Amino acid sequence: MTDVVLDGVSKVYPGDQRAVRDVHLHIREGELFVLLGPSGCGKSTILRMIAGLEEVSEGTLWLNGGVANDLSPRDRNVAMVFQEGALYPHRTVGGNMMFPLEVSGSDRAEARAKVTELTRALGISSMIDRMPGTLSGGQRQRAAIGRALIREPSLFLMDEPLSSLDAGLRTELRLEIAALVRSTGTTTVYVTHDQVEAMTMADRIAVLRDGVLEDVGTPEQIYQDPATLFVAAFLSSPPINLLQGTAWAVQDLGVVLELGPQRLTVPWSDPRSPSLISLHGRTVLCGIRPDALTPVHEGTPGRTLTGRVRVLEFHGHDWLAYAEAGIPTVDANSVGAQRKAATAGAEQARAVPGGLGAFGGRLRGLFGRDGSRLEPPPEEEHEGHHRRSDLIFTSGTRRPDRGEEVRLEVDLDRMLIFREDGVRITPPRR
Repeated sequence: MTDVVLDGVSKVYPGDQRAVRDVHLHIREGELFVLLGPSGCGKSTILRMIAGLEEVSEGTLWLNGGVANDLSPRDRNVAMVFQEGALYPHRTVGGNMMFPLEVSGSDRAEARAKVTELTRALGISSMIDRMPGTLSGGQRQRAAIGRALIREPSLFLMDEPLSSLDAGLRTELRLEIAALVRSTGTTTVYVTHDQVEAMTMADRIAVLRDGVLEDVGTPEQIYQDPATLFVAAFLSSPPINLLQGTAWAVQDLGVVLELGPQRLTVPWSDPRSPSLISLHGRTVLCGIRPDALTPVHEGTPGRTLTGRVRVLEFHGHDWLAYAEAGIPTVDANSVGAQRKAATAGAEQARAVPGGLGAFGGRLRGLFGRDGSRLEPPPEEEHEGHHRRSDLIFTSGTRRPDRGEEVRLEVDLDRMLIFREDGVRITPPRR
């Protein structure tokens, strides 16, 4: 086993094309660590630098406490599985899995026993004497995984090994892979663009975007407490509601979030309110997952949004509804796209000391004591809307009617609030 440390690692290709930007990352010994992100985000490049197939342009790569920048792939004791299982076509499944042991000079009887045991664990024992050309894609990939595992490497690297398989087989294999690598205790770095694979397999996940590390944490942490709006949106199925609004601090209410024609109120008791004060009069972005919106008959003032049901989707266990609400929405891919921080979310919105302070007089001119507007806000133009101004919500087994007007209670504690650049207004808890 080994641990992996990337200390300010970057990869620069000719023409100053930066595929990876100043990544700081510690992959712990024995961990199943997933690199997650869209195509072209740099996750496979990081994997190849760890394997020694790509040179590190800047920074230091450490393997098991030693600098590995100049180590050859052979000296790193890593095993790698690619998208397509690269098997020797002239060898059987058993012969492919035996090959690494033959090269290392292992005892032949012991090697056969290990192959037999591993093919049984992978569910391919009946195919041990078959040639790769007679196998399905899933069977070939199992054999490739077995050939990598049988070497007992100190580090196991997997580059989207399930991406070419059908959905049912991916589900089956991801469970087997996770169980196998955990049973061996081998440090594993797994690359995928599939959020379900990442969430179900990983001990921890690193989310990448345009070569920049956006967030690192356990699946629960980055889902429930994401550092950036991009992470919140990428790890969301069904899609998270990304709403654009303006924050107004109101002395006797809290911070009013003006979302187009609708409003939510974050009370002063909320720990996010000091950070929101500093954003008074400025754009904020709110992330609300569909299951954080509950249809109600009478909503609580300051916690309720309304809309008219436009589209319905039946998902078997519940209904997913899209309600026209008139609230501006934003595209996660356009928010913060030019931000070049090495680790997003490290910044914290500056709280304004002393409560409302100098804002007090202006606030009384903007809102009455009940929060009603006394004068209109300045008009602003915003770009990046990626869909209609719908609120997406789940309604359980009850099927709403198209055209029905609904009231949706918002779980404010679960609502995520971001600055205009997509960074959380308060840092995530890690």
